[in-house]
Amino acid sequence: MSDVLQETKSNANKLAALTLGKAPRRDLLPLLLEHLPEENIAHYGLLDGLSTAEIEQRYGPAAGEKVTMTHMEDGSYAILSAAKVEAALQQLIDKLEAEGFENILVLCAGEYKNLKTNSAILLEPYRMLPPLVNAITDGHQVGVMVARKEYLNEQAYKWQSLASRPCFAVASPWVQSDDELIDAALALQEQGADVVVLDCLGYHQRHRDFLQKLLGIPVLLSNVLLAGLAAELVA
Repeated sequence: MSDVLQETKSNANKLAALTLGKAPRRDLLPLLLEHLPEENIAHYGLLDGLSTAEIEQRYGPAAGEKVTMTHMEDGSYAILSAAKVEAALQQLIDKLEAEGFENILVLCAGEYKNLKTNSAILLEPYRMLPPLVNAITDGHQVGVMVARKEYLNEQAYKWQSLASRPCFAVASPWVQSDDELIDAALALQEQGADVVVLDCLGYHQRHRDFLQKLLGIPVLLSNVLLAGLAAELVA
């Protein structure tokens, strides 16, 4: 019993990082490690230990059902039932809170309205980023870059609270060439954007630095904003 209590107490000083895919997300780990020591981060993924067939059986969407996607390490995408994912996320959040985690970061940009905790702080990109970006960019035209065109409708809804309606462009962060990134950035600038938000957890600091130099305007990296905030809570 004492070992369980000790582990629960220890978890209070850690950040639980949840991903829809398999943990840890190697594309996100370096960003988290810039703000927190590795021993202060515990990684969990909904698809951990599951085969392709098991993923389909557990999270496969029915016809016409709202879906979500997660990027896999082999470059492919897993298309999942949004409702099943939300239910599984809540179960995992409940489990982590019972294990003593007081700070839980959901590493997904999608919308999950019903996630909750009893007392732990739950960091959700969909809920937290729009007001944070709105405060930072007040009075400026925001351009939002996303990874896939399938995300555009949801993104338009997500960012509707901004003071000015944002413009959007699509560029995958997982391709070798920067051509798509450049085209998307220039399209945002042509639409009047004077601040760009890279709103996919797959974008890296390299993308931010490259685009800021290319465009000569501020470029915000959504996952860095969240990682910095999470680090402040755990520190």
